[in-house]
Amino acid sequence: MGVSRFVGVISAVLGVSWPAMAQRASTLDMTCPEARAVVSRSRGIVLGTGGSTYDRFVRDRGACEVTEITIPAYAPTRDTADCFIGYRCREPGRGDRFNRF
Repeated sequence: MGVSRFVGVISAVLGVSWPAMAQRASTLDMTCPEARAVVSRSRGIVLGTGGSTYDRFVRDRGACEVTEITIPAYAPTRDTADCFIGYRCREPGRGDRFNRF
């Protein structure tokens, strides 16, 4: 296979698969209850939150690493600017209380 044909094949494959990889469910396309339900059903899911931003949301600490805690997660939705949709996982800091598990 020649170099130009190889480049053409790679370009065709990337051209077909790239849009599929770039698509992500967005909280901006959902109502607040819909976004909350998606997170609740999924245990942990990455959702777009506007433009090229995204985050991972979880329904409970069971979707986090053993050393992580959950913090409330808010995201913009179609009907609410700051909707509680679940939690985010993060490593605890000095001021975090461990009796929140």
